[in-house]
Parts: sequence; structure tokens; C-alpha cells
Amino acid sequence: MIEAPTGEQPKGLRERVGQSRFGTLLVLAVTAVLVMGGAYLIERPSAAAGVSPVNVGQSDGPPPTVGSPAHDFSATTVDGKKVSLSSYKGHPVWLTFGASWCAACQAEAPDIEAAYQKHLAQGDVVLAISISEDSPTVLDYGKRIGLTYPQIADPNTAIASAYRVNGIPAHFFIDKSGIIRSTKAGGLSPGQMDAALKEINP
Repeated sequence: MIEAPTGEQPKGLRERVGQSRFGTLLVLAVTAVLVMGGAYLIERPSAAAGVSPVNVGQSDGPPPTVGSPAHDFSATTVDGKKVSLSSYKGHPVWLTFGASWCAACQAEAPDIEAAYQKHLAQGDVVLAISISEDSPTVLDYGKRIGLTYPQIADPNTAIASAYRVNGIPAHFFIDKSGIIRSTKAGGLSPGQMDAALKEINP
């Protein structure tokens, strides 16, 4: 049986790590990872907050920001009309991202339709982008619940990627000159919808 010398006792692993440069770096690295992870969880939309997280690809362009021009895109609506965001210049545009499988999106869809009908006469445009769905699915869903505003299927999340959407519902309110005036995450109440639309109608 081998015994340690009766003098200085062997240092424990925790003590040896704590006194070494490697140990100090390891502790700092672990702390940094924990801090970044916490920040991510705080910033990341959660289902509990009424937002369904989504995974979209990375776009090469800059992220859209309030006060900057909205990213232009071209697409075909689910009923076969070719549109582009720039074609609506001169009209306030409410760009809304959602999906038929998103509970919060389902809940606010009738209110979006009501707001669309209420503001249609003054030239407001509602353009809905459905993430990770094909046109037949989006068209069928819209018909079933009576949506009349333009809808675009975004099966490969190309548009959502350009707008850095990481949770739905997500809303971008764009003024007549094509500038983003506000962005909203999560389901909106009718009052919030009216206030946001009023902001892009001078």
C-alpha cells in the first residue's frame, strides 16, 4: 500500500485547477458561455410570450431596422398575382409574418382581416408572408377562415430570412415612402393594430 508523505498533503483537483492559469481561463470561458446563453434565452422569442420560434436561413444583407428602407422582394401571391414590396410604394404597408400552424397567428388572423377591411379605403396594404408553407396550404387556410388580404407562401423562408424573423407572429409597419416605422413581435390586439397603422398614415 502506497501512502502519501506525512508532510504536505496532495492538492485536490479543484485547488490545482483554481491555482493554474489554465484553470483561470477555463472558469472565464465557462462564465462567458453561461452569460451569452442567458442573454440568448432572454432575447429569443418564446412560445410562452405568444411567439412561436422559427428557424430561418441567414441573409447576406443588413438586418431591417426602424428608420431604414424595407427590403424589397418579389413573389407570387397564393392566388397567382405577381407582386413586389416596391410596387406598393405610395401606400402604407403592414408586412406580417405568420403561419397556419402557429397558434398566436391563428388567434390574431381575424383581427388582421378586420383591420384590413377598416383601413382598406385609405389605401393601406396588408401583405402576409406564411413561413415554411406552400401556396396550396396557405390558400386553403385563408379560404377556410375568410382572409381577403394578399398572402404569400415562403416555403424556403427566403423573405423571412431577409427580415431576420426568428419568431412569429412578426410585424413590420412601413410608411408610404418605404421606410420601416415600427416592428412588433407576437400577437397584436385590435387597438395595437390601429395604433401602428395610424403611425404610418400621416
